[in-house]
Formats: sequence, C-alpha cells, structure tokens
Amino acid sequence: MPLTSVKVLDLTRLLPGPYCTMMLADFGAEVIKVESPDVGDYARESPPIVDGDGAMFHSLNRNKKSVTLDLKSDEGRDQFLALVKDADVIVEGFRPGVMERLSLGYEEVKRVNARIVYCSITGYGQTGPYAKKAGHDVNFISTAGLLNLIGDETKPQIPAAQIGDIGGGGLTAAVGILVALLERERSGEGQYVDISMMDGAVSWMQTFLPHFLMGGKEPSRGNMVLSGKLACYETYETKDGRWFAVGALEPKFWKNFCEKLGRLDLIEQHRASSDVQRRVKHEVQSEFYKRDFHEWQNVFLDADACVTPVLTLDEMVDDPQINDRQMILPYGAMKTIGFPIKLSRTPAKLKELAPKLGQHNQEVLTAQEQLRET
Repeated sequence: MPLTSVKVLDLTRLLPGPYCTMMLADFGAEVIKVESPDVGDYARESPPIVDGDGAMFHSLNRNKKSVTLDLKSDEGRDQFLALVKDADVIVEGFRPGVMERLSLGYEEVKRVNARIVYCSITGYGQTGPYAKKAGHDVNFISTAGLLNLIGDETKPQIPAAQIGDIGGGGLTAAVGILVALLERERSGEGQYVDISMMDGAVSWMQTFLPHFLMGGKEPSRGNMVLSGKLACYETYETKDGRWFAVGALEPKFWKNFCEKLGRLDLIEQHRASSDVQRRVKHEVQSEFYKRDFHEWQNVFLDADACVTPVLTLDEMVDDPQINDRQMILPYGAMKTIGFPIKLSRTPAKLKELAPKLGQHNQEVLTAQEQLRET
C-alpha cells in the first residue's frame, strides 16, 4: 500500500486529528493511537455505543493500533520518545504550549529524530492573539467569516457537517503531512506542520472571498449566487413535504429544467434581477407543489438538468451511486463510511476494526523495549 512504510504516532482525540490519521491508515500507514490510560479518546464514550465504543469512534479509528501512556509521567514520556525514534509522523491536537510543557514539543522531539514530521492541529494556529483560545467548529467558521454567510435573512445557520474540523483541519493536515513527507525524500529532514482550522475555513471561501478582496461589495446572507440568490440554484418542496435540489446554473441545464417543469416562459429569466428571481422562485415552487416526491423523481430521472432528490440517510445508504462507489462498507457486524479517494493500483483498505483502549500495549511497547535492548 502507498504508506506501508510510514509510522504515525497519533495523540489526537474526537474528530479533526482522528479523521486525518484515518486517511493515512486507510492507505497503509501504521497509526499508533496514543491514549490516556484512564479514558482515552473521548469519542469512545460518545453515544450510540456499539461493541463497547462510540459509533463515531469506530468510524474514525479503523486500521489503527492503541497504546496507553501517561505522558505526564517520566516513564510515559520516555516510552513515547522511544517510539519517536523510528516514527515518521506525530499528529497532536492540544492547545499551543501543552506539548512543550510535557517536554514533547517539536524542538525536543526533533533532537530524538530529525526526520520527524510533526503536525499540530489547532483552532487558530500556533501564532496570533487567538492561538490559545478554546473553540469548536462553529467558532472557527464564525471567525473565518463563513458562518455569517450560511443560512437566510433571519439568522446564520450552523452546517450539519463540520467544515472547520474536517475540511479546514483533518483534510488540510493530511495534505500537509504528505507534502512534508514528500519533501523529506529530497532533504532528508522532517519539519513542523502548523494547521489552523480557522485558516482552512478561510481557504474554502473561493467562490466569493476573492471578489470581495478585489474591491467588491461584501455579500449578504442568502443573496449570493451559490447560496440562495438564484432560482436556478435552490431547493424546492414537493406536494408531500419532501425536497428537491436544483443546480441548473448553466443556461442549457436551466432550459432543460424549465421544459421538464412545463414552464417555458421562465427560460429567459435564468439570470434576471433579484426582484425577478424572487418571483421565479415562487413560480417554480408553485409547480413543485403540484406533484409528490416520487412523481418528481420520475420526471427528472433521465433529465440533463442538475436536479436531484434531497435524500434522507436511510435513502442514501441504499442509493445505487453510493453503492457503486462503495461509500458504505461492511464493518464487522456493523457498517462504516467508505473511502473517498480511489486509487487504481493501490487502493485504500479496511483491514482492522477500531482498537480497544490499550489493545496493542504489549505488541507495540514490548517490541520497542526489545529494540532498545538490542
């Protein structure tokens, strides 16, 4: 597998860091999850509990090993540094300064292993006035200016998926680590990877932030091209209270959509003024109220119009495209989320279920002790 020779020490908990190291583990990296002996990763206790651990924990920690170390003790610190000697990557998600207080910061660690790639995932990064502030996804995307633009005129709406945690944190960290490992092949040296979830959220705003930075007007919530301004990019309710998503941005798709809707008179209003857009939305919604969800599914089944049903999770897991792409996989007696990256020759694999707390203590720590003695 692509990352078979890469050894990762993962000190992270909950969502951003575990998502990052899951992606590495899925492609063959040996990920050793270093947990506190008492409770370990808090996600273990997050309901619903399945086979002793939280469902989210199972999903994020497949293909990993677990060892328990008390990093506040001299013995635990020494054991961790012993693991560092032949490791390639460290990923941690504590507030800035915590690892230094444990004498396990980057400067201390690189004296043990100069080739180490040391990645810190924090809310606001290692520098700046907010560096040591606590926060969660909602705080990172609000500081980034993103939350203010999600929702309608009434209030900002918190997204269901964690944009800052996963998009700004976990994914960005995985890319940063892989870039640093690739550079190490040339220089022979590791480096420090500073990942801010707020930074990552800012970098996601590519469809409207560049316009503002070039002297444009600040956009208003619910009045942007891709978030509610246009009738051609909107959601509409059916007769039976279900919903359809319309993404007919291009003229050809809008034309096809209007033809299926039976409203040829709306074709010319594709990119009309805001006042006209409100009227067109009303007209489109009136049409959708005339049929139920399954009737509209049949109408748009083969239409080249960028129209899709808004699926429930129950419907999504049985969707033929989801199944063809294997995005839901069997996981022991359960199911889990599949691999979003498809490689033709060395694909990701589900090899092991999430580990029990300290499951690999003897395997990992005993092997390390034997290595030190030889």
